[in-house]
Amino acid sequence: MIDWDLAVATGVRLVRPGPQVSREEARQAVLELRRLSRDAEGHVREFTRIDSATPEAATVVDRPGWIRANVDGFRVVLEPLTQKMSNMPAVVGAVGSRITGLEVGAVLAFLASRVLGQYELFLPPDPSGNAPTGRLTLVAPNIVHAERELGVDPRDFRLWVCLHEETHRVQFTGVPWLREYVRGQMTEFLLASEMDLATLLERLRAASDAVADAFRGGEGNLIEAIQTPEQKAVLDRVTAVMTLVEGHGDYVMDAVGPSVVPSVAEIRAKFQRRREGGSRFDQLVRRLLGIELKMKQYAEGSHFVRTVVDEAGMESFNKVWTSPETLPDRGEIADPHAWMSRVLASA
Repeated sequence: MIDWDLAVATGVRLVRPGPQVSREEARQAVLELRRLSRDAEGHVREFTRIDSATPEAATVVDRPGWIRANVDGFRVVLEPLTQKMSNMPAVVGAVGSRITGLEVGAVLAFLASRVLGQYELFLPPDPSGNAPTGRLTLVAPNIVHAERELGVDPRDFRLWVCLHEETHRVQFTGVPWLREYVRGQMTEFLLASEMDLATLLERLRAASDAVADAFRGGEGNLIEAIQTPEQKAVLDRVTAVMTLVEGHGDYVMDAVGPSVVPSVAEIRAKFQRRREGGSRFDQLVRRLLGIELKMKQYAEGSHFVRTVVDEAGMESFNKVWTSPETLPDRGEIADPHAWMSRVLASA
């Protein structure tokens, strides 16, 4: 389905180089990020009151390293769809895999210069055949570039980023069912794909319409354009849970911040302006890839968490992690009081 080697080669070839730093500056940045990731975990666990596994230090990578890591993750996530498409004609598969390999590589090259860090949920099995629980990855060149561009204190900014990403590690290691729930929803989404030729042509037309709409300044994006009706229901659930975890991360990084990141208010204000800026080309690509929707997730999810914690307290908010049934749906994300009425009133 996808020529993964070509995707990696394309992404590594196209990705822009990182900021100019000396070898010693790079070494110090890596060491500090590893140390701050461990410090951040303690702050997050204490604030959120979620018991989680004792972490390893973060994996710190450059831009090509981030591309390679994400290709490994994509292969794991897309395995159900790959198996479903295994009966495609060999010639069609060979040609299509090279095209999609080039496309995936180009997308990864674009993202690789922007992502500061992530908690990688889905990793290939280790040599013994066991699937790792996850890995916290920080992209050192992008963090250094961002702190320079924003003109903020490097130590404060690095810890602030680590607080957000460590929140995701605490979520997915401290809530036993959450990782498999997300994986199950993603698998259901992929298996709901329709693979006949007529449907694929229809999806391509929808994708073209989305591109045209984005060029006109509309809200069209490729993810929503190519989904089937069955996938829309699953995507709504995935969107709701990812809005929750991303908003929780944003809330925690700012709430913990004042006690350990003295310049957190300055960092947040400058970073928010950076999120909303960029060239017209950047804005177009972000809209097409659904990144603009992710920005909305941060804001909507953070508002949900803040409202519940402010009105009901952290212990009551943490009931959200009880089971899939206590997760908010998309309507409740927008209306936190609806979730409180459903979950907290019946507790």
